[in-house]
Amino acid sequence: MADIRPFRAFRPASGLEEKIAALPYDVYNREEACAVVKENPYSFLAIDRAETQFGMEVDTYAPEVYQKAHDMLQEQIKEGRFIQEKTPCYYLYEQTMDGRAQTGIVACASIDDYSENIIKKHENTRADKEQDRINHVDICNMQTGPIFLAYRVNDVLRKLITEVKETAPVYDFISEDGIGHKVWVISEAEKLQVIQESFAAIPAVYIADGHHRCASAVKVGQKRRAEHPDYTGEEEFNYFLSVLFPDEELKILDYNRVVKDLNGKSTEEFLERVACDFEVEEKGTEPYRPTKKGTFGMYLEGKWYCLTAKPYLHSEDAVEGLDVSILQDYLLSPVLGIQDPKTDKRIDFVGGIRGLKELERRANSDMKLAFSMYPTSIGELFAVADASLLMPPKSTWFEPKLRSGLFLHDLG
Repeated sequence: MADIRPFRAFRPASGLEEKIAALPYDVYNREEACAVVKENPYSFLAIDRAETQFGMEVDTYAPEVYQKAHDMLQEQIKEGRFIQEKTPCYYLYEQTMDGRAQTGIVACASIDDYSENIIKKHENTRADKEQDRINHVDICNMQTGPIFLAYRVNDVLRKLITEVKETAPVYDFISEDGIGHKVWVISEAEKLQVIQESFAAIPAVYIADGHHRCASAVKVGQKRRAEHPDYTGEEEFNYFLSVLFPDEELKILDYNRVVKDLNGKSTEEFLERVACDFEVEEKGTEPYRPTKKGTFGMYLEGKWYCLTAKPYLHSEDAVEGLDVSILQDYLLSPVLGIQDPKTDKRIDFVGGIRGLKELERRANSDMKLAFSMYPTSIGELFAVADASLLMPPKSTWFEPKLRSGLFLHDLG
C-alpha cells in the first residue's frame, strides 16, 4: 500500500511560471548554471544552485551557499513570486515532447514507504552526492526538486486524470527547449479521496529518476524525526515531493557509450574478437539505431555496424538479461578491459537526447568507438526493482526532465 498524500504546495504566482521553471540542478556544471541565471534571474536555478550568487572563489558546497538559497527563497515568497495553496491538494503535471504527452500526479510520498521498499529503487546512491541535497533541503526547509516516480497503470486514476484535464489548467506554457507544460490543481474532497485510496491499493511505486534526491529527502525526514522524538508521523517532514506517472505513458531513451581506445588491439583483432559473441554486420556510413532488444550499433573508423548478441548470451535474470549488461559483460569488460564503468576514465556515456551524430563526433575526436543502445524498457526497470536488484550504471535516460520551482513542499 503506497501512502501518497496531498499537500499545500508553494507554486509560482500566475504569469511567472515560465520564468521560474528550471531544469534540474544536476544537468548543469557551475559555469552553465551561472550563465542561465545571468540570462534569467527569475530562474529557480538561482535557488537550486545558489553558488551562482557568489564568485568562483566561494566553494559550491560552502555553508553560506545553502544559507543564501534559504534567504532568496524566503525573500521571493515575501515578494509574492510564490503562492501557497490554502488547503492540501493534488496536482496534475503534463509534459509534451515531440507530440508525446505524459501526465503525472504531483503529491507527497512517505519516507517510511521508501525505507520499507514500497517505493522501490533500481540504483545505488553515493553519500557525497546525497549530502549536497540534504544540506539544501534541510537549510531551505523546503523540497524544491520533485522525485520522478512511476506506477503500473490504474484504470480509476486514468479516468480521473482524463476528467481533470478537460478543465482549464492553471499553467500552460512552452519552455525554451520546446517542451510543453500544463498544470491543474485538484482540490475537490471527492477527487482527493479517490486518488489517495487508489494509491493505497497499489502495492508498489518505483523510482524512475532522482535516486539521490529521493535518498536525500528521506534522510532529512529521518533527521527531523531524531530532532523531534515526539513526532506523530503526520508532520510534513515525513513526506517528500514527488510526481507519479503511469508506466504506459513513459518513454526511456537510449543511454549510449563511447570508448577511448581498442585496448591495444588492431581494428582487425578487435572485430575478430567481437565476432566470438556477436554477429557482426556492416551497415555503412549512415548512423545505425538498434530496432530490437539484443542488438547494438557500433561506430568505428567511419563505419557503422550492427552487433547481434548470440543466443547463449541472453538470460532470464532481470539484470543479466539487460542489454547494458550484455554489452558490459561480453564486450566492454573482456574485450576492451573496462571492468568498472563507474570509475574507468576510458568510457563515457551519452544520453539518447543528444542523438547518434554526437556519437560520431565523439568517436572522431576524443574517443575511438561508440555504441548505440536499444533503450531499456520500463518493464525491465520494474522487474529489476521487484527483484531488489540494481541496474548497471547509466542504464536509463528519461525525457522530458521534470522542472524545478513549479511545486515546492514546505517541511513545516
